[in-house]
Amino acid sequence: MTTTTTGTQPTRPTRPTQHSLYERLARLDTAAVSDAMDSLRAQSCVLPGIRPRTPGTVTFGPAFTVRYRAVEDDREFRNAANYIDDVPAGSVVVLDNGGTHTCTSWGSLLTAVAQHRGIAGTVVHGAVRDVRESREAGYPLFSTAVTMVSAKNRAMLDRTGVPLRIAGTEVAPGDLILADDNGALRIPADLAEEVVRRAEAVERTEGRIREAVLGGSRLDEARARFGYARPWEDGGRHDGR
Repeated sequence: MTTTTTGTQPTRPTRPTQHSLYERLARLDTAAVSDAMDSLRAQSCVLPGIRPRTPGTVTFGPAFTVRYRAVEDDREFRNAANYIDDVPAGSVVVLDNGGTHTCTSWGSLLTAVAQHRGIAGTVVHGAVRDVRESREAGYPLFSTAVTMVSAKNRAMLDRTGVPLRIAGTEVAPGDLILADDNGALRIPADLAEEVVRRAEAVERTEGRIREAVLGGSRLDEARARFGYARPWEDGGRHDGR
């Protein structure tokens, strides 16, 4: 939060816009954000078991939630789920297929459409396929498993825009999602500004420690000097600069 002045009269503090907040989030990694969430003693933010399928990519944005359910009556053919055309650009698709490894819920066709529509990335609690195509396209794709088996006649769309529970972690529509090579996590929308501020402080603290150690300091001394025990407070700077 910043304060602007006109002459000698201070104005009220201004809150960051959504755009600026997203820009700041894009420069962070999940490790710093996780530390920030820990410092707030917030509910679990990690989406357990999620792994990158396109290493080196990062996705962030508001969650567009999708819930699947198993096909109970397979006497009539069940085609692939149709929801992708309703996902707003900039969103991260968070898809819950119960963590199943037995059939997929995302493939190369969905990747192509998602990229065309400007969707930021996809996080799947379950399996995906066609990972080579997604990797070659550079599309941020994360999941708990990979399989070649189609979801047709095995799983079907239940609902979109509903709260999900991903292996114990709740994800509400509109929560911010951040995923990188470390995995995936969610940031509750009402905590986003404070989480980003604290995560930035964590990264600054660790940067100062790294600089000191590379300059010849002992690690334990640098950690004590720069407040490693509470890095989100950004209060351990004692180097005179």
